[in-house]
Amino acid sequence: MAIFPVFGKNPSGKRLKRVEDSSNYSRDAFNNPEPTELLLKGSSYFKMMREYWNKPKNTTPPVVIPSVRTDLRALPADKPVIVWFGHSSYLLKVKGIHILVDPVFSGHASPVSFFGKSFPGTDVYGVDDLPEIDIVLLTHDHYDHLDHETILQLSGSGKARYFFTSLGVGSHLEYWGISPERIVELDWWESGRYSPAKGPIRNGGVAGDEVAPGIGFAGEGEISLTATPGRHFSGRSLHRNQTLWSSFVVKIAEHSFFLGGDSGYGKHFKKIGEQYGPFELAVLESGQYGKNWPDIHMMPEQTVTATQELHARLLLPVHWCKFMLSVHAWDEPIRRLVKSAEEKKVRVTTPQIGEPVILDSIIPQKKWWESISS
Repeated sequence: MAIFPVFGKNPSGKRLKRVEDSSNYSRDAFNNPEPTELLLKGSSYFKMMREYWNKPKNTTPPVVIPSVRTDLRALPADKPVIVWFGHSSYLLKVKGIHILVDPVFSGHASPVSFFGKSFPGTDVYGVDDLPEIDIVLLTHDHYDHLDHETILQLSGSGKARYFFTSLGVGSHLEYWGISPERIVELDWWESGRYSPAKGPIRNGGVAGDEVAPGIGFAGEGEISLTATPGRHFSGRSLHRNQTLWSSFVVKIAEHSFFLGGDSGYGKHFKKIGEQYGPFELAVLESGQYGKNWPDIHMMPEQTVTATQELHARLLLPVHWCKFMLSVHAWDEPIRRLVKSAEEKKVRVTTPQIGEPVILDSIIPQKKWWESISS
């Protein structure tokens, strides 16, 4: 393994051939579903770094973030449950299946421990607290979603059975010691299924490199995961967009969820809502946006609009309250989002870290951040 394994490894060999065959890949890179600028014209990395080093004090919370201690091994089984760990990490339990999304338990959102550190109070959960995980779902390969240390812990502990992710991201996982038989990679609009008894089901079998295109229909006791588009980018170094970034539609029995990953606002939300909605729950980013990169992260008001277009009955806003990756106030995303949701009559749940959301039963809506002076 290389001197700096944290950077991962871009696709090669058979995996690269599948990447290059993707309709979303051209000119040696994956592309967004509509024209997308990583930086607004007139912006520069020098300007951004100057703003970062001169950021206001309220970009970090003034006190320790409060949390709720929950026994993750004893979550209710009769209704879907979701437990948020801050930023974009959360655990979804439905029909006895545990799905862990974008877990980052290392305490930092960068390749080094001294940069992108988590807020005090937000690291109250770790791999040791988790139940046995059926699926680790990884939306893309950025450090605040794909954490090298956490993946090694999950693999070493034997807690994670399988890894579902966007096309190409499996190259990092295999490089870090995950066997290819435990990895399912999906291109946009491709579906994979999972059965607790059989594992991943691809084209009628457990093994194989291809997955079925189109809507994922889950059989009895199965769960389907369909990769859907987002407006974002990928890369753990200067060589960008060699792996795909995705949102995911998750369906099992009568339940349907939209797990958003990272995305700027775009036409894809309406298309996904028309094709796969309605959803019981949409988990969407709201945070780490900035005036210099409006295409790749949503403003809070856009997150509310996207919820409407997805035909989601409940919104869980994530991508905030753990890392300072932009220069807005730490609680600005949730304040703006709740205000917009109230105006548009969109139902929002606002749990503390570790506080269970139990669909059709317990929907936390306390504005707990208001007690923390900013």
